[in-house]
Amino acid sequence: MSAPTSLATNVFGFGSYTTMLQKVESVTTSSMPVPPPKSLLIATPSEAGEFPLLIFLHGYLLYNSFYSQLLQHVASHGFIVIAPQLYIVAGPDTTDEIKSTAAITNWLSKGVLQGLLPPYVRPNLSKLALAGHSRGGKVAFALALQKTMTKLKFSTLIGIDPVDGMDKGKQTPPPVLTYIPHSFDLDMAVMVIGSGLGEVKRNPLFPPCAPKGVNHEDFFKECRKPACHIVAKDYGHLDMLDDETNGFRGRSSYCLCKNGEAREPMRRFVGGVVVASMKAYLNGDNTDLIAIKDGHEAAPVELKTIEFLV
Repeated sequence: MSAPTSLATNVFGFGSYTTMLQKVESVTTSSMPVPPPKSLLIATPSEAGEFPLLIFLHGYLLYNSFYSQLLQHVASHGFIVIAPQLYIVAGPDTTDEIKSTAAITNWLSKGVLQGLLPPYVRPNLSKLALAGHSRGGKVAFALALQKTMTKLKFSTLIGIDPVDGMDKGKQTPPPVLTYIPHSFDLDMAVMVIGSGLGEVKRNPLFPPCAPKGVNHEDFFKECRKPACHIVAKDYGHLDMLDDETNGFRGRSSYCLCKNGEAREPMRRFVGGVVVASMKAYLNGDNTDLIAIKDGHEAAPVELKTIEFLV
């Protein structure tokens, strides 16, 4: 990794752009003759400009709206974030989610996103990132490995506490992890974010939400350089969600996983690392990523692990 190119900003805080958050349904209308394959939650800067894109995939049985604060954090630093609702109910097989994400990416290639944005906000489709949380992280890796499924090329991949099933040998189909070191042939930079409490049971009745053997550690071991692995020590698998997540699923997000003391620090941490990764690998500005690596930009959480393959 080369030397910084500019002064670092505080990626763990809200950026300089005000943001808009809008929901787009997957239905044909007179104003939207080519709707997206799935309903979308879009976070975008409000000010004029051309901005890189991030496709963000939600975790297992969660709603994309549960990430609204995280999405706006990223958008405030000058990125357009597109978060599809991949399903409402799903079984163990992730094949449909992989196909749906590919379909959304190919829908973007038609140039129809511009019609959903303010006229002065322009998406830069040549600067595209893919991220996913939990099961969505596994789906993101699976799609990135299937290079012929999308017409657009991803420049970076971000796995946020990715999980590939319940345990080694109990992976959700199709399995992604091969347990062969550096086996992922991705042709892009990768950031893997982990939670220190994800592998810890909340109580004897529930398994850990990110079990050892199928979690962030295993995904990073199979990455090739350039790749990064950063783990928050005392925070859990769902601590990057909104402070308020309503409904049965929202309430259960506080009960199923071992959590930290509050969500806000972990959410700012995840948002900051996502922003630093996108600035480095989409915009060519690695200042903030190096500052995090060298401890010059203090994270809002204590770090358990920080590894770089360069």
